[in-house]
Amino acid sequence: MGVDLCSIIRMKRAVRSEHFVRRIFHPEEIAYADGKGNELARAASFASAFAAREAFAKAGGVSMYKLAFSRSFCLERSNTGGPRLAVPRDLDADFEEGRKRAWVSLSHDGDYAVAVVVIETGGACHAHET
Repeated sequence: MGVDLCSIIRMKRAVRSEHFVRRIFHPEEIAYADGKGNELARAASFASAFAAREAFAKAGGVSMYKLAFSRSFCLERSNTGGPRLAVPRDLDADFEEGRKRAWVSLSHDGDYAVAVVVIETGGACHAHET
């Protein structure tokens, strides 16, 4: 399990740099944040995605440096379900093979976004697939 807290105000300043945004975030995350409408909501979306990366790194023992520069890692969001982490093969093939599953929960309030990631391993992973 991993947890991370990210300052939305700090992220608001950081995402003014398009270089930073394109270097750290997946195009799907950028499109989601850009669709939020205002600068603060956009920053909250990026802060949640960044916190999810940090929490995943902590839970999975993955280097944040390696994770930050993985072009395939993505916090996916949908209108019908909760957030989901797309973990590329180059970080850990066990996710693609179904031997591991990552659960993520996000929240934000005031100046902070938080993410909690739980990594499930073994046969239990298949019991939750639909």
